[in-house]
Amino acid sequence: MYVHFLVVQAKVQNTKYQQGSGADLHWTPETREMVLSLGKLAFEQLQKGNLIFYESDLSECGLDAAAASVYSGVFTQIFREEPGLYQDKVYCFIHLSLQEFLAALHVHQTFFSSGQNLLSPPHSSESPESEAAFYCSAVDQALQSPNGHLDLFLRFLLGLSLLTNQKLLQGLLTQTGSSSGTNQETVKYIKQKLNEKGLSAERSLNLLHCLNELNDHSLVRRYRT
Repeated sequence: MYVHFLVVQAKVQNTKYQQGSGADLHWTPETREMVLSLGKLAFEQLQKGNLIFYESDLSECGLDAAAASVYSGVFTQIFREEPGLYQDKVYCFIHLSLQEFLAALHVHQTFFSSGQNLLSPPHSSESPESEAAFYCSAVDQALQSPNGHLDLFLRFLLGLSLLTNQKLLQGLLTQTGSSSGTNQETVKYIKQKLNEKGLSAERSLNLLHCLNELNDHSLVRRYRT
């Protein structure tokens, strides 16, 4: 749903502001740069636990406030009164789940374009990280989050590993593709985590949702029977 939403918004923006048409034109260089910059902003602010942010935050991610407001379907500008005699513009995504989706898009794109895993500590490994290790590290990060703020992010990230979603975002993602073998390794790792003691009901449920994102329904069917 979120992938389709992003594609539709890109088409709407190009039609409205650039008179673009046709399937090949909805990821123009300008639109692509805007979405990827929004993804960087979304991830950095998600890591900080921020739902609203200032113009300086946009600038740090290479976003121009006026240009961002043009992309109104994905990004909305709001005002908030500050103490004193002035108002500062503050910004937010139209829904937290959209911020989480764009954050996952940024992490996915960064790994497949440069090999950098934004979820791992800097210089944690000198050798290139495998795709399976990348996804498993995301599972670990989500499980270690004290408040579960990466749960939905993880589901989005795993969903982006599927070829069906990558095809829809062709032209936005420069490097795509996780083999079925990689996904099976991720599924196996998630099932191992589900068998560990001390896992809360909320985290167990989220891991089941993760398996569903990867089109593995074996445990869900088992629990239903």
